[in-house]
Amino acid sequence: MTENPDATEAPVCRRLVGRTAVITGAGSGIGLATARRLASEGADVVCADIDETAGKAAAAEVGGLFVQVDVTDEAQVEALFKTAYDTYGSVDVAFNNAGISPPEDDSILTTGLDAWKRVQEVNLTSVYLCCKYALPYMQRQGKGSIINTASFVAVMGAATSQISYTASKGGVLSMSRELGVQFAREGIRVNALCPGPVNTPLLKELFAKDPERAARRLVHVPVGRFAEPEEMAAAVAFLASDDSSFVNAAEFLVDGGIAGAYVTPV
Repeated sequence: MTENPDATEAPVCRRLVGRTAVITGAGSGIGLATARRLASEGADVVCADIDETAGKAAAAEVGGLFVQVDVTDEAQVEALFKTAYDTYGSVDVAFNNAGISPPEDDSILTTGLDAWKRVQEVNLTSVYLCCKYALPYMQRQGKGSIINTASFVAVMGAATSQISYTASKGGVLSMSRELGVQFAREGIRVNALCPGPVNTPLLKELFAKDPERAARRLVHVPVGRFAEPEEMAAAVAFLASDDSSFVNAAEFLVDGGIAGAYVTPV
């Protein structure tokens, strides 16, 4: 599997100076790459993660603030955004990114109800809670950008079944559209980032256990490789910035062409 050699190059623009960005799942993968990217563009970054060690390390690296949070707990999520506001004076960007894809989430015929409920809580309910408690700060400011991590599977379905994950991301996509429309005239944009398969620790662990599953995914990617977290971070930075001022209620696909391919090139 090839990687993009340019994905880790440092950005040169400073589009987010003076803005506060809250990132859930900031301790690893897309969240960590985004914390680095937004900080490099001038944002004050609040790194939220349930993993204290990873979250603290991320915050220390980017000169930000760590808040330990279970994104399925309403009181903790409310406190997260209050802490961000009390510390930095605004909540300008919310990247609601925390999520799980457990191995027991498979075909609907074999996935148990407990696994289904857990995935909905972490992947969908958390986005509901984060939006609910970020929006009032943005309303008072008269501006803001919310980016919710959905997935390309919310648009077209997964080649390898993961019923709970796919359903949860479909919910994130629909919620993002509705909120984008509802709050547009208050200066708030809400978009759904829809990544293709990304070389995150979660995906690497999952596919290391099941190489056949990895191969079934990779064959559908026209560019012939999985994405790097830094490529998703670049998309988030764009959506967080004024460069995307007319992008709202969108399914923002960053998938290497998967959704646009009628057949996969050999």
